Amino acid sequence: MKNIENQIIGIIPARYASTRFPGKPLADIQGITMIERVYRQVIKSKYLKKVVVATDNENIYNHVISFGGEAQMTDSNHISGTDRCLEAFQNEMDEYDFVINIQGDEPFIQPEQIDLLAQNMALETEIATLYKKITDKESVFNANLPKVIFNNKNEAIYFSRHPIPFIRGLNLEEWHTNHVFYKHIGIYGFRSDILIDICKLNPSKLEQAESLEQLRWLENGFKISVIETETETFGIDTPEDILKLNQNL
Repeated sequence: MKNIENQIIGIIPARYASTRFPGKPLADIQGITMIERVYRQVIKSKYLKKVVVATDNENIYNHVISFGGEAQMTDSNHISGTDRCLEAFQNEMDEYDFVINIQGDEPFIQPEQIDLLAQNMALETEIATLYKKITDKESVFNANLPKVIFNNKNEAIYFSRHPIPFIRGLNLEEWHTNHVFYKHIGIYGFRSDILIDICKLNPSKLEQAESLEQLRWLENGFKISVIETETETFGIDTPEDILKLNQNL
């Protein structure tokens, strides 16, 4: 860990019009909305100087303010959460060395994961993110759980919704017992100038094929450092995920 003092802001993009789950940030999880759960977890981080929700919806904005959180209204035309983060960052009066983008659909993100990422941010870092070992076959082949491979410098080589690498000569049922696969945890730390640069890029072919924005950054030569976490996460993609979650709480 670099363990240096940086000025870091945490931004939680939260848009209303999700294709698979409209209004997802306001979804109720045992009496507490998803966005409030995310916010409450994020503000426990030791290293964030400020936390703000960046949204395009007045109901989400008003809700965040109602529970004592900080929020910004941002343009409804942003294509990605990264673009929304940039607008919120540029609206800030204070200066920050790094921006950490925390997904608004990770109600049980652990502050230790945010701190792990923050501690690994240094001036030479462009982009950083987390990964976790996969231990079950279902996760290996779950297209909603992107996988990552990286080099011996812990820099990402590629992200994919398909298992990578392909294990030649083995049945699919044997892949996870003969090779270690890594799940990408979708929290990002950006050096401030890099965040500005990547938001100027046009969508790339690999990004469009996989529907993974981080491939745009790799295709344009940006380095993404990856750090291992042992903490499991549970993202919400559909209303069915909420039902499963409520049953297990």
